[in-house]
Amino acid sequence: MKIILNTVQARKNSILLIFKGYYFCLFFAIGSLGPLLSSYFKNVLDLSTSQIGILMSLTPIVAIFSQPLWGMLSDMTLNPKKMLLIAQVSTIVIALFYSTITSYGMLLFVVVLLSMTQSALIPLSDSIALNYVQKIGGNYGAIRLYGSIGFAIAVLVSGRLAELFGLAIIFFIFAFCVLVGLGISIFIPNATTFSKREPILKGVPILLSNKRFLLFLICAFLVFGPISANNTYFGLYIQSLGGTLTGIGIAFLISAGSEAPFLQVAKRLINRFGIYNILIATALVSALRWYFYFTNPPMPILFLSCLTQGLSVGLFIPAALQFVREQAPDSLKATAVTIYSGLGLGMGEWFCTFVSGFISEAFSIKAIYILFGTLSIVAVGIMQYLKKDSNINHKKEIA
Repeated sequence: MKIILNTVQARKNSILLIFKGYYFCLFFAIGSLGPLLSSYFKNVLDLSTSQIGILMSLTPIVAIFSQPLWGMLSDMTLNPKKMLLIAQVSTIVIALFYSTITSYGMLLFVVVLLSMTQSALIPLSDSIALNYVQKIGGNYGAIRLYGSIGFAIAVLVSGRLAELFGLAIIFFIFAFCVLVGLGISIFIPNATTFSKREPILKGVPILLSNKRFLLFLICAFLVFGPISANNTYFGLYIQSLGGTLTGIGIAFLISAGSEAPFLQVAKRLINRFGIYNILIATALVSALRWYFYFTNPPMPILFLSCLTQGLSVGLFIPAALQFVREQAPDSLKATAVTIYSGLGLGMGEWFCTFVSGFISEAFSIKAIYILFGTLSIVAVGIMQYLKKDSNINHKKEIA
């Protein structure tokens, strides 16, 4: 009996190790392409910042529509692993084709195609991983941590390789890592159980009639939009200060690496200081960071400031998810998260990425940080109102 239990535990550990290796490769691929893509557009294809903004803003918009579609296909086939395989193969082919495109019109088309397939990779992977860890009572965070490590290392490694062999290499690194991930994913177990959810369209009117939920969607738009858009323009900003591609890699390594410690202690801090205080603090830290970048700081100080992303992202994400789920009834919690991700985060990223390209072209790359800082300050004001409103309602309930 003991031998059987040991064998079962050994199998669980080996599968968890496979998941960790897969997530490392998946996020290594994402980290090798996304942060350096704007530099490729600027330095290799000689595109304007407004053109770059248009291209980069397509991804979140496409994802808003394509991710639910992949989810529906996964539910219809009852085989998310098969859908993941299709998305992986398609992503590899499109990424390699991407590296050959030089005309702006074709770039628009290929960006949409890649966004449609790449947007499926993380949700489908999460679906399979969450299904498995829930079945064995494991910890999803322990798996996802390897994704963060992969992303952080990827930007530094890809930046250095791009300096040695040219920026076009990022497409080949991306495709290779997705291919390795594909090979690893063959050995991960398929999801076998599915939870029934309320249709998204049925829950939207109910959730949007909740004033607090609606106001928080605006806050997510204002806070996370600049954070996501910064991933597009930060590399160009560093180069405008005289930084190198390796320097871009170092900055993203520090930014991504600083998130993990805060993610680990987020629940404890939220319980200690309260969800509203954490959300206000993260928005305020983000605003100060963006205004600071407008001053063109020295490179060592700039690298040091990247540590603040750990606080702003590592605490905002879990606090925001907790707030969103608290505002929704049990039958609509999953729908609430979907709306939050699409309308709050997705639309915020699209708006800030799109508008920032034109601001940068009209003024300078550092001018976008005035926009980012101002949006974050407005979010602080809205969350202060939500906190005050919550206290008033709490006092009424006690009375």
